[in-house]
Amino acid sequence: MAGRLLDVDPELAYEHTLAAVRRGGRIDIVREAAGIAAYRTGRYAEALRELRTVRRLNGSSEHLAIMADAERGLGRPERAIALASSPEADTLDPYSTVELAIVVSGARSDLGEHDAALLALEKLPTLKGDLALRVLQARAAALEAAGRTAEAAALLADIDPDDLERAAGNTEPEDDIVVYDVYDEEADAEEADAEEADAEEADAEEEDAEDVEDVEDVEDVEDVEDGDHLDDVDDAEVDHDAAPDAEGDQGDGPDDAAADLDTRAHGDDDDDDDGADVDELTRGADSVDGSAAQADVEDEEPRS
Repeated sequence: MAGRLLDVDPELAYEHTLAAVRRGGRIDIVREAAGIAAYRTGRYAEALRELRTVRRLNGSSEHLAIMADAERGLGRPERAIALASSPEADTLDPYSTVELAIVVSGARSDLGEHDAALLALEKLPTLKGDLALRVLQARAAALEAAGRTAEAAALLADIDPDDLERAAGNTEPEDDIVVYDVYDEEADAEEADAEEADAEEADAEEEDAEDVEDVEDVEDVEDVEDGDHLDDVDDAEVDHDAAPDAEGDQGDGPDDAAADLDTRAHGDDDDDDDGADVDELTRGADSVDGSAAQADVEDEEPRS
């Protein structure tokens, strides 16, 4: 719809493109329509922004001529010339190449470089149809900017003015166009409210989910604490069971001590008995030694 309205009502076409951008801003053809409509209504900065976005989205530089002419419209002809010298210019189709050359010719004229403006058009190949008429108009504009008005008039003298108007895009289309404004502000507002309600509901569900996770974490902590408490109770019971055994061991202590005393007493008696036995053996040994000495004396007496 915006494309058909550009020739009859550019402003309305521009409004349609704005509504389309609000609904599909990431679609390249939507941004392309917005850029062209902005250019046709003299919104050159906006046109540049939209067409640069198109180039980022699809990688195409087919609208390089419009971007260069928008730079001219912003009073920056040198940037228009720079765009025409960029590597993207070598990728254009023949039609876009001619359109870019026309823009460069106008930018040279803006800078007062009139010979360069004419030279930019002379480099083009022989053309036919409306495109050839557009180049002829551009050459006449360059001559007029250089002060060569007579030559400019002679150049266009044999051309039908209607053909020139058609080639310049200044004629209205032959078909009648009926415009239906299908944009419903109330429906758009209801849709926005519904989207906002969905977003709020999603946020509420997310918060509920976080609350459930917090409760589960608290229950896990309580379970761990209860487990530790049970372990402490079990340890206490084990200590309680072990206490009587320890007390029994302590109760047997005096009896064991008495037994040790008895053993030591008997041990001392045994030591005394052993000492008596040793004395008896010593006395026996002395008796034997004495008897032997007496026998030796008796044996020695007869020898004398």
